[in-house]
Amino acid sequence: MTAFTPSPMSALIDLPVRYDLAESTCPPLNFGDIADAATLAAVPLGYGTSRGDARLRALIAEDTGVDAEQILVTVGAIEAMFLLAQSTCAPDDRVLVATPCFPPARTVPEGLGAQVDLVPLSFDEGYRLPLDRISAQLGPRTRLVSLASPQNPSGVRFTEQELGALLATVRERAPDAVVLVDETYRESTYGDAVTPPSTATLSTQLVTCSSLSKAHGAPGLRVGWLTTTNPALYDQLREAKFLTTIACSTVDEFLAAQVLRQRTEILVPRAKRLREALDELLHWTREQQVELVLPDGGAMCCLRLPKDRFSDDAVRTFYARLAARETRVAPGSWFGEHDRVFRLGFGHLPASDFTAALERLAEALVPSS
Repeated sequence: MTAFTPSPMSALIDLPVRYDLAESTCPPLNFGDIADAATLAAVPLGYGTSRGDARLRALIAEDTGVDAEQILVTVGAIEAMFLLAQSTCAPDDRVLVATPCFPPARTVPEGLGAQVDLVPLSFDEGYRLPLDRISAQLGPRTRLVSLASPQNPSGVRFTEQELGALLATVRERAPDAVVLVDETYRESTYGDAVTPPSTATLSTQLVTCSSLSKAHGAPGLRVGWLTTTNPALYDQLREAKFLTTIACSTVDEFLAAQVLRQRTEILVPRAKRLREALDELLHWTREQQVELVLPDGGAMCCLRLPKDRFSDDAVRTFYARLAARETRVAPGSWFGEHDRVFRLGFGHLPASDFTAALERLAEALVPSS
């Protein structure tokens, strides 16, 4: 199993580069895209509620299929992950995490003292869900099972049948566990593809989380949410939020509602651009010595430098040559993969910059002699 090392992902926001292919978001919205100063001037700067603004929760409920009372607004999806781990896991409880993954999916429960069992998904298997390997790791001490759909970094989405089989396995082998499905990239689709439904209603044992950071391009609002159809768990999570962050920013929640009211106008052109960029990337890969797992959603995918063409030294040379060209991809070690696998974001850069970045990426590909 590949060793999971601490993630230096803070470089994504702390160290800008000219051509950033490591980003997994769509281009950021501007304030003027969703509201004007006069509208914002009327927003009171008092405390919000621990549940989150009722109008915002109603908008989220319309899309996820659960009741507004089953939605908890959080400070990004990462707070949802923290609250769930904190509420379900005591020290030495076990958490199962499917990797590669967004690093906090592992580091948050580890920081709370839980024992984390990693189940690696395979590039060669298209990052599909390995139910046999997951089942082997589950046990009566498992309190949380964590995965994303579409995944970060691969963009692979699990089918309802796969998730149904997972839930059945968890019920049998770890009946006290909660299954977290991170749906942050669910609304990030390609072209005319229909947004798949949320998995929020599949089971009372299942919790989902999401945010406005990726598909909608509003990470600066720091607004996310979780859903649960288990009333007792909801109350536990709401109380945990109150005892940590109390409430989200009322300004952020107001602007988040503005984003969701304009969901169609925001997402449709982004889906068109993602389709164009993915098609360009697929064409580019046909002429390069790289392998790719086709994503189902999201603004990113995984590519691999084949072992029979790239030695470990050649992999290191690739990243050095790329850095010299002011271009960045996200190395696999950020997510618990080998560095010969990397995440490439195809939704963040303008079209002309994306083409230029792919040219620099091609220049950096130096196979073993």
